[in-house]
Amino acid sequence: MSSLQVAKVLNNNVIIAKHPQHDEVVIIGKGIGFNRKSKDMIPVSAAEKMFILTKPEEQEQYKQLVPYIDENLIEAVNDIIMHAVKSTQSPLNEHIHIALTDHIAFAIKRHAQGLYIHNPFIYETRELYPEEYAMADYAVRVIHERLGVDLGQEEIGFIALHFHSALTNQHISEVRKNSELISDLVSTVEQQLEYEIPRDSLDYSRLLTHLRFAMERIRRGDEVEETSSLDGLMKREYPEMYSLAWKLIKIMEKRLRKAVYPAEAGYLTIHLQRLNQRKEQGG
Repeated sequence: MSSLQVAKVLNNNVIIAKHPQHDEVVIIGKGIGFNRKSKDMIPVSAAEKMFILTKPEEQEQYKQLVPYIDENLIEAVNDIIMHAVKSTQSPLNEHIHIALTDHIAFAIKRHAQGLYIHNPFIYETRELYPEEYAMADYAVRVIHERLGVDLGQEEIGFIALHFHSALTNQHISEVRKNSELISDLVSTVEQQLEYEIPRDSLDYSRLLTHLRFAMERIRRGDEVEETSSLDGLMKREYPEMYSLAWKLIKIMEKRLRKAVYPAEAGYLTIHLQRLNQRKEQGG
């Protein structure tokens, strides 16, 4: 069997169909439901221009969402996700269809009501997830062009986290926690050094990248090679920065609920000392 059989048309862009491998599926595609009726056959080869939700829980959530979403928004989000798929080499978790549609619909509703939500992690998100940020930037532009709603730059950061969630198969709440943790670590550094790190600087980029990879190592439980000579040197030469490194490590241990290998302190001290020197040199 190389065809999909239409079971029910939900609207012009969404149908329920019988799939040769997955039984009942939800198919999202531009104009897929237009002039279709029950029992119509659609060639599976046409699926490259559609998305097929195969997981029952995702199908059910999407079916519940569709009646409340403007058809133009469904079409726009479909194109946004299609663009994301083409621009990345990694597959997207199919939950992105529910999460992104729901998020953007709610953001548009907030916009209409004049409700504004500040995004405290915008700089961190742009720096840590440039690929996802570019996808989100495209999404906000499409929404503006197609629906006449400018969701603004801060919304790019929120949407980028949804793309990161879909690329890494992490729940959006976990992704948000990571962004919040990194933001808090940077704030701790700035308070301790009494120095606001320029957000467009290489120092800021390096610090965020180091913190991100440190968190990923901690989460995976990767052992960091013990370099006692480096550790001893950092502790002896830069005691204040070494102490700050340990303060950051304790925050990570508490929030991630995982033990951190002591060797992380030496590597982190190097980054902190570079920032401290930049501060003393006047930025």
